[in-house]
Amino acid sequence: MSTRPAGYSAISSYSRVEILHLIQERPQRTVAELVSATKLHANTVREHLQRLIDDGYVVSETEHRTTRGRPRVLYSAADGGRSFSPVQQRKVREAAQRGDLMRRVLPSELPPELTTEALHQVDALVENLADAGFDPLVNESELTIDLTPCAHAEVQAEHRQVLCSVHLGLMQGVIAQAGGPLTVDGMRSSCDPRECIVQLSTRG
Repeated sequence: MSTRPAGYSAISSYSRVEILHLIQERPQRTVAELVSATKLHANTVREHLQRLIDDGYVVSETEHRTTRGRPRVLYSAADGGRSFSPVQQRKVREAAQRGDLMRRVLPSELPPELTTEALHQVDALVENLADAGFDPLVNESELTIDLTPCAHAEVQAEHRQVLCSVHLGLMQGVIAQAGGPLTVDGMRSSCDPRECIVQLSTRG
């Protein structure tokens, strides 16, 4: 579990969550587009984007122009497919190293139910979730990650749908960047907004 408080996370600010949601819905967004959609000042949007880049959630690229004019900077979510974040890749490697070390120091009497690649994906996902303020509990046999009680359910209840969508996109991006057989299927539905269980699956 992370020792950093939930407030440390780049996605603890709803303004950044909103920006990330827009970028996840459609990549290669410009600052001007995000300003128009969020009604935030351009400098505020740039600050939020930089924080998201620093935490490995967003990547930027300069557009290729064939006409005159300054090329624009385009922002996309680090989804582990089209867009890779060097920050997130470093975090994934470090999470795998820590996970391997922990398994050597505290070996289980039973063999792991997941392959090494899958375990490294789970390592990356668990650390990312812990940094976002969750306390994830992994069930290897059922391929679930229990995030109950949801750290964001009551604090930002009115934005639950957007928050869940953003967190799901982040998890899919992290597990894709880690590489391996696992994918994120989604979240199990529940009447209790504080209850959140993420379902994983193996490809094929």
